Amino acid sequence: MAVAIDLHAYQEPILFLATAGIVVPLFHRLRMSPVLGYLAAGMLLGPFGLGRFMPAHPWIDWITFSNPEGTSHIAEFGVVFLLFTIGIELSWQRLRILRRLVFGFGSLQVILCAVALGALAYHLVGNVAGAALVGLAFALSSTAIVIPVIAEQKRLNTSVGRASFSALLFQDLAVAPILFSIAVLDTGKPEVTMASLAWALLQTALALAAIVGLGRLVLRPFFQLVSATKSPELFMAACLLVVMVTSLVAAASGLSMALGAFLAGVLLSETEYRRAIDVTIQPFKGLLLGVFFVSVGMSLDPLRLLEAPLLILAAATATIAIKGLIIAFLGRPFGLSAPDAAETGLLLGPSGEFGLVILGSAIGAQLLPAEIGRNLLVVTTLTMVAIPLLARLGRRISRRLELRRPPDPTLAVMPPPDEAGRVIVAGYGRVGQLVGDMLERHKVPYLAIDMDPARVAAERRAGKPVYFGDGSYPELLKACGIERARALVITLDTPSAIEGVVSAARKERADITIVSRARDAKHAAELYRRGVDDAVPETIEASLQLSEAVLTDIGVPMGLVIASIHERRDEFRTLLKESSTRRGPDRTEFRARRTVGKGAPSAAEPARSEPPLSRTAS
Repeated sequence: MAVAIDLHAYQEPILFLATAGIVVPLFHRLRMSPVLGYLAAGMLLGPFGLGRFMPAHPWIDWITFSNPEGTSHIAEFGVVFLLFTIGIELSWQRLRILRRLVFGFGSLQVILCAVALGALAYHLVGNVAGAALVGLAFALSSTAIVIPVIAEQKRLNTSVGRASFSALLFQDLAVAPILFSIAVLDTGKPEVTMASLAWALLQTALALAAIVGLGRLVLRPFFQLVSATKSPELFMAACLLVVMVTSLVAAASGLSMALGAFLAGVLLSETEYRRAIDVTIQPFKGLLLGVFFVSVGMSLDPLRLLEAPLLILAAATATIAIKGLIIAFLGRPFGLSAPDAAETGLLLGPSGEFGLVILGSAIGAQLLPAEIGRNLLVVTTLTMVAIPLLARLGRRISRRLELRRPPDPTLAVMPPPDEAGRVIVAGYGRVGQLVGDMLERHKVPYLAIDMDPARVAAERRAGKPVYFGDGSYPELLKACGIERARALVITLDTPSAIEGVVSAARKERADITIVSRARDAKHAAELYRRGVDDAVPETIEASLQLSEAVLTDIGVPMGLVIASIHERRDEFRTLLKESSTRRGPDRTEFRARRTVGKGAPSAAEPARSEPPLSRTAS
């Protein structure tokens, strides 16, 4: 007997997946952030959109999100995963390089913008706490939109990109204390006394100490144990478990779930697993952030814009103008040129997704009147919608101003990001370690990835830049900075694994130099066919090194030996590249090439006419 299925229970998940399947490709084609599409879908399919017509047309219930409360619980994990990935990216090295911009430019930007906008909001809200929260909400910008916009322009390595990233990083760090302050000031809770405040702070300190202490002791051994299974499914489950447990422990201690996830990300950023974890978490973060933005869109009433269009548009314009001017003037003392400061001001002028979170929390805590708060949510959304347009406007203004001024020599000495100009080494066994040592001797920065957790842990303890991960995953190569890497060296010993890395690398970047280890001549020809720049067959190199050793040992001058070895290596490389366009290297071709210039092998030397090299070519 068939079990009855409640189709309505699956209606909202299916509707969201359908929305994501339409929104993401459509807005990608329009070169706009999918965030705007999710917000628009939430407004259209929410209770203030098509939901208005549901009483007269009940069938509309099947194409609307009719349970905002249930969706909001899932949507909260979107912010949780976003802060977790921000924590993963927060390395101490990056903070040290950008510390002046992060803690100087970023902190002053938040404080000055919050004071200016909070002072204006005081006349509207009527109380200091509400005005301060409004100022802080509007002082924050959109990490989810600004960073992808800059990345799409390939300008994260510019002064605008560094300044924007630094300010957004400080803003993300400031979210957790702001949310904690809202929880303390919540008027729906018992009155806050000095004793209760002290107990809350003590409870917070103990929770933070527990998360950090246990995280340092448990996380690395835990992931080492999980990665030893070489199971992608188990590794994914471990990542999700860490995010869920740390966020729930933080929530049970009176902190925000997002803060707990952020701390977990920071702790994992110090381990060799951070890049593999980041790649694993990305799909979940993208989907859950989509749910979050849809839930935000569901709370927005587009008719409010029609009721007071001039007031709302004026508030949105004033927010962008005030923030943009403050950020532009503030950027000059921190080394930004006038064009870059103006562009940074337009990028960071609009409010962002955490502003929506803060306003929503302030409304829930009764620190902000609901009617005013909902209007401010519409204002925040309007400013976010304008970000792509403002980014293009800022780029045009920056170019025009740049033409009117001489080049700024200070830009040349600003530090590049940590992934610029490095060599990526896929595989850190004996061969990979030798490659790394040679790169270090020549002061070439590199980053190595390896699938052996024990080896990675040992090399990390020795101070080597080695991370756990599979180089055949394109997202991991992106996380390693393949877009700005100088070269990729593949030292793996399995042909299928080598070919997987080559294919993934060429898919992500067609012009990167790839040097790969090869099993034999046939495998080298296949790698050349797949697009490597240099394939080094083990058997050929071993034969050449043996030849070099014996010739020098029997007294042949070293210079002549080295020259002949290089000549032979070039001949084999040319032959392999030529044969890569056909089926493979032919045994007779190697034999003919060996005898060029030497004549045919004599009958008195049968043993020397068939060295091991000919067997590897067959």
